[in-house]
Amino acid sequence: MAVGSSARMRGAVAPQQLFARIGQFLVEQRLEPDPANYAFAHATLAHPDGPLARAVSALTDGGVRLTLRDIESLGAEVSTDRPGLAARADGLVAQTQMQVEGFEDVVQGLQADTRDFGRDLAASAAAIRHTDAAGERLAIEEIARLTAAMAERVAVVEGQLAQATREAADLRDKLEEARDNARRDPLTDLPNRRAFEEAFDAVVAAGGAPWLAVCDIDHFKSVNDRFGHAVGDRVLKAIGAALADTCEGHLVARYGGEEFVVLFAGIDAGCARATLERARTAVEAKRYKLRESDEPLGAVTLSAGLAPAQHGDSARAVFQRADALLYKAKADGRNCVRVG
Repeated sequence: MAVGSSARMRGAVAPQQLFARIGQFLVEQRLEPDPANYAFAHATLAHPDGPLARAVSALTDGGVRLTLRDIESLGAEVSTDRPGLAARADGLVAQTQMQVEGFEDVVQGLQADTRDFGRDLAASAAAIRHTDAAGERLAIEEIARLTAAMAERVAVVEGQLAQATREAADLRDKLEEARDNARRDPLTDLPNRRAFEEAFDAVVAAGGAPWLAVCDIDHFKSVNDRFGHAVGDRVLKAIGAALADTCEGHLVARYGGEEFVVLFAGIDAGCARATLERARTAVEAKRYKLRESDEPLGAVTLSAGLAPAQHGDSARAVFQRADALLYKAKADGRNCVRVG
């Protein structure tokens, strides 16, 4: 990683050089070019002798990439939005506004037509009361003409409302899809960090006392280094699916990088640990091979920390305790579960 050379510069950085280095930093760290990550890269590279640059340089020494946990530990905001999601959401909001305005136009037009029809109908009725037979006949003919015109207008409006209703239903489906996509990890198709935090808050708000597991793939960097990121992505998908299968009934989410979280609600510590041990065993039992050459990847294992939510805890507070237990599992030799 180039932070060692990019961040340890002396003096101010020229704007063009800084811009180029920020781009290189994001590519090397496989970070999306969103505002939060750009701001983190800018804060790191704009002050190469500052404490943040030195901390990043230490973390990435030897070509190690930053994880979301690393970035969070440095006090930076982590972005969990999918690329292009904000733009699509803006487009759907604009479509919704146009749909609402379309309904308003149709209703206002019908109201104006109804007022005119009522006024003309009243005038014709008054004419009937104050005219002779010939005038009465003419007034009745006028009423018939007005009624036919109004019926035709109502038929047109019904067609417009039916079309608007179909468009509104289609837009509602798109909004539901966008809402789901905003809470789903694009690689594994699991819920993402945002969905996990919302689910945690919902369980706590309902009076629940959940247990949280933080799971991390052991030596995942070596998989990427030996076989490439495409293979690493396939391993992430396979392990995410294994966790979802063995922890069925509980929320399994990709927190970021090679980290997953499992939210256990409605069960005690013993059941949560037993479920997590089954998941760990299932991952260990898998035998991964390269799709292209059938070459074995070797064993891939999982370490995990399991902690309970205490009264008043935020999702982040419980995550930090479970994460500390995960580090203990790593220190104890990996491929194990530690419970707090």
